[in-house]
Amino acid sequence: MKNTVTLVGFAGNNPETRETQSGAKITSLSLATSRSYKDAQEKRQTETEWHRITCFNGIGKSVAKHVTKGAMLMVTGRIHYTRWTDQNGTDRYGCEIIAEQVDFLAKPKDAKSADTTAACELALAG
Repeated sequence: MKNTVTLVGFAGNNPETRETQSGAKITSLSLATSRSYKDAQEKRQTETEWHRITCFNGIGKSVAKHVTKGAMLMVTGRIHYTRWTDQNGTDRYGCEIIAEQVDFLAKPKDAKSADTTAACELALAG
């Protein structure tokens, strides 16, 4: 069995890092992916989907340090579903991508750095 997903898209926000009660650091961000297609009237349409990305350990540290809103990323990881009950007793469901590898494909277009196409690969460490 295999649970693997690869997404290429743009960071929708600057990464946010939080710390768990046990001291583990978790970095999260949203990633936008888009697809184009022709509708029944042959007009070009674009559909954007938003994905929650969660990064742990060294990947999270590097993402927090180097990623800003608008950066193009390739994220490889696994799909993780969650279920919880809110304060009103309603069952809620969520889906996130647990990142196992993040490739930095391009910085945001307004970035001041001359190296806008640097690709840095971060593999999941141990």
